[in-house]
Amino acid sequence: MIRQQTSSYRWVIVLAGIAGLFASLGLGRFSLGMMLPSMGEALNLSYSQMGLIGTVNFCGYLLAVLFCGLLTTRFGARNIISVALALVALSMVLVGFSSSYWLILLLYFLTGIGSALSNVPIMALIAAWFDGRSRGRAAGLCVMGNGLGILVTGTGVPVLNKMADGWRVSWIVLGCLAGCIAILCYGIIRNRPDPTEVEKSGSATNTASGIAAKMVVPGKKNTPGQPLAGKNIFYHCGAIYFLFGCTYVIYVTFFVTALVQERGLSEQVAGNLWSWVGVLSLASGPLFGHLSDLYGRKATLAAVFSLQTTAYLLAAARLPMFSVYISLACFGLVVWSIPPIMAALVGDHAGPEKTAALFGFVTFLFGTGQIIGPACAGFLAEQSGTFALSFLLAAVLAGIAVVLSLLLPGKGQAVLAGRQP
Repeated sequence: MIRQQTSSYRWVIVLAGIAGLFASLGLGRFSLGMMLPSMGEALNLSYSQMGLIGTVNFCGYLLAVLFCGLLTTRFGARNIISVALALVALSMVLVGFSSSYWLILLLYFLTGIGSALSNVPIMALIAAWFDGRSRGRAAGLCVMGNGLGILVTGTGVPVLNKMADGWRVSWIVLGCLAGCIAILCYGIIRNRPDPTEVEKSGSATNTASGIAAKMVVPGKKNTPGQPLAGKNIFYHCGAIYFLFGCTYVIYVTFFVTALVQERGLSEQVAGNLWSWVGVLSLASGPLFGHLSDLYGRKATLAAVFSLQTTAYLLAAARLPMFSVYISLACFGLVVWSIPPIMAALVGDHAGPEKTAALFGFVTFLFGTGQIIGPACAGFLAEQSGTFALSFLLAAVLAGIAVVLSLLLPGKGQAVLAGRQP
């Protein structure tokens, strides 16, 4: 009976994961692109200043990644996720009441901290509640929260922006929504796959906490265990993930602004177009994660980055509106596919005991890319007066990622179903 309860309740954990990522990333991060046009106009922000808002958010995210494992081990995933989502909610609401650019930077830095402190433990919970045969699918379902966030903000923010000080109303409403989800997650998350046990959130033996506890750096002597694959493979994976972090965030941060300021679209029309990214992205994680199981990680990654390169090139080109539709379709179809594939790829080479720790290492490099991307893109836009060079930079870096993906070792096939790579 306990086993049946555990098997059923793990899908409640997935539901909490979807809701948590919807709040922490879907609202806390990916709403910024919808907010920037009105916000930038109201506060008289330059392109560089807009880019810096995104950069400080990723700085907060990267900083929190360093301490996330320690905090989760000490206080438990349930407590950390709930408090982190509350931080996301509070900081977003306060942005809505702020007029100082520097205060907004500080508050959105705190939003980034809350995003990391909720996102990483959520993925650790999935690893604790699901075995290798279904872990990838569960993780792919969780990242649907990102797409739902884009869908909700793409359709909702333009409506809210029609009000007086609409961009402020948008921040406050979305922050309150994130706060409701923080309460929901606290109510339904369980730290261990046995709902009949009394939780001891601070226990160091907590499964989900232990998974997120340490970061292993390739080449450094770690605790004894099964030997890892050659350390170069993890730097190779990290380089690919770094390029993904650099490129996708340029598109997410500036594409709507480019549509409004360079294509002359209204925020309502641009928001409706952007919401289609949310719709298309809902299937990207589960679909391409499954394809990577069938056809290998390297081939799937190369295909995904090829579609992203196409999306960025079309965004940079001064072509008729049909290019915008194709760009959005190419981006939306694959946008959340890379994190689940990368997690599986690291698992293929690291083995089950080291996967979470080494994925933390490559995620750190990914976070570094997220910091560099919007800052460089904003600077290029500022100097050139257009976002074309910014999107072209993203296309070049994504093209390099295609090459690096094809250079991965042939052992990119998952063994989750007992198949040998």
